[in-house]
Amino acid sequence: SLSLSLSHTHTPLPLPLFLCSHTSLSSPAVAGLREIGEQAVWSLSSCKQGFGVDQLRDGQTNTYWQSDGPQPHLINIQFHKKTAVDTLRMYADFKQDESYTPNKISVRIGSTFHDLKEVALTQVEEPDGWLAIKLVHADNRPVRTFVVQIAILSNHQNGRDSHLRLVEVYAPPSESHLPFQTDECLALASIR
Repeated sequence: SLSLSLSHTHTPLPLPLFLCSHTSLSSPAVAGLREIGEQAVWSLSSCKQGFGVDQLRDGQTNTYWQSDGPQPHLINIQFHKKTAVDTLRMYADFKQDESYTPNKISVRIGSTFHDLKEVALTQVEEPDGWLAIKLVHADNRPVRTFVVQIAILSNHQNGRDSHLRLVEVYAPPSESHLPFQTDECLALASIR
């Protein structure tokens, strides 16, 4: 049986297929990961006017998405083809957002919105910065999915609406970017 490992709060969860962990991945580029959010269609369960997907994806920590409706608050990330997803990163700031800050987050994946399965459940206490959730099989292979859904189940201080300042989706390095290293390929690497 696999378990979910959290750095802020440790709550083991039995997971049938995936080893999902909350980590403090600060620089995905150093790990060779690629941000693939621009390849997806993003939608939200609700948002206040002027606080939607554009703010969630603008790369700025001084803007944010704000939900506007009953919980759970959903962020849907839908890819056009089955896509390898290694890591989700979310930026939350309890000092600025207080009761709007998520504290219980579920991550679900599937082929459509009708067959989503929860693969991670994390609870964080007063986050201040990046939260990273690895979505990999027990052998460290990334999950392959059409849909990723982030569900905010509850907020700090029983807040109703939520703020998230950024969400990023990362894939493993593309095999097409790996250099060819065999003698045959190196012999053809430079043509005069």
